[in-house]
Amino acid sequence: MLPLRRCPWRLSLLTITLAGMALPAMAAIDRPALEQAAQRIGDLPRTHTLLMAVDGDTLLERGWRGHDVDDTANIKSLSKIPISALVGAAIARDVIQGVDQPVTELLGGRVPRDVDPRVHDIKIGHLLSMQAGLERTSGANYGGWVASDDWVGNALSRPFVADPGGRMLYSTGNSHLLSAALTDASGRDTLTLMREWLGTPLGIEIPPWTRDPQGIYFGGNEMGLTPRALLKIGELYRQQGMYDGERVLPAEWIERSWQARTRSHFNQDDYGYGWFSTQLADTAVYYGWGYGGQLLFVVPAYDTTIVMTSDPTPPSNGSDYLDRVKAAATELIEALD
Repeated sequence: MLPLRRCPWRLSLLTITLAGMALPAMAAIDRPALEQAAQRIGDLPRTHTLLMAVDGDTLLERGWRGHDVDDTANIKSLSKIPISALVGAAIARDVIQGVDQPVTELLGGRVPRDVDPRVHDIKIGHLLSMQAGLERTSGANYGGWVASDDWVGNALSRPFVADPGGRMLYSTGNSHLLSAALTDASGRDTLTLMREWLGTPLGIEIPPWTRDPQGIYFGGNEMGLTPRALLKIGELYRQQGMYDGERVLPAEWIERSWQARTRSHFNQDDYGYGWFSTQLADTAVYYGWGYGGQLLFVVPAYDTTIVMTSDPTPPSNGSDYLDRVKAAATELIEALD
C-alpha cells in the first residue's frame, strides 16, 4: 500500500485535542479561501460542476451554467481511468495474466494477419502507459480512426514510430485495445464488467456508451458518468482500493497505476496507468484529464478528492486551459492548510 505523505502539523478530519477540548479538524480549513477558489473555478469559461471531498466528507458541491453534480457528463478521455481500473480488477480475477501479457494473446482473430511482427511485443502494461509504439490514433488521426470499419484492426495496423515500451505516444487506440482485450478474455462486454466490478461495489450507475463497429465499448473516450460517480472512483483510489469496507481493487494496483512510467510532452507531467502525476501546492497529486476540462484529482497527503466537469464540445485550448485548472486546484488544496 502506498504510504500517505502527511504534514505532521496539519489537522486531520478525525479530531484533535486542544486545551483539553476535542475540536473538529474541519474548523482549521480556510473556508473563505476555499469559497474564493471555488468561485474562480466557476468563473472559468467552460466549467460545469465542482465536487471536493476531504476524508470522505463533501466540502464543496457546485454547479454552473445549468449543470448539476448528479447530471451525467461526457467525461471524454477521463474514462481511461475506469478502463485502467477494470484491467486491475481483471488481473486480480485471473482474467488477464498480468501487465506483461502480450495483448495479441487476448485479441486472437482480431489481429490482422499482415501486421508488423512487433505488434506481438506490445504488452498490456504498454497500452496502459501509452508506450505501445504505434502511430497515434488521437489528435489529427482521431477522425480517420473512428471513421474506419474496424477500430481494433486499424489501431494495430498503424506503423511503429517508437519501440514498444519506449516513449509516450498518447493514443486512445491503446485504451480501446484494452477494452477489446477485456471483452475477449472475459467473454463479457466492457459495460457488463464495468457495472459488476465498479458500479455495484461503488453504488454508481454506469449507462451504456459508444461502441465500435464490432460492438466493443469505446475504451478510453465518450463514457458518461456523473460527477458524484467520479468522486467515488477517486475515493476508491484514495483509499487504496477499498470502498465502504470492501476491497474493490488491490492496493498494489493503485500503487502501480500511480507509478511514473513515462512523461507527457503535452503537459510535462509523469504518466502511469491512466493517471498523470504532478506536484500542486508542494504535494503529490494524481489526476485524470478529459478533453475540454473533465478532471479527477486525488491528493493523498490531504485525504482529498476533487472532481471538475466542463463543456466537452468547444476547443479545449490544450495545455493553457489545463494550467488554469491546475492553478485553481492548487488554491483549493492550499485552503486546507
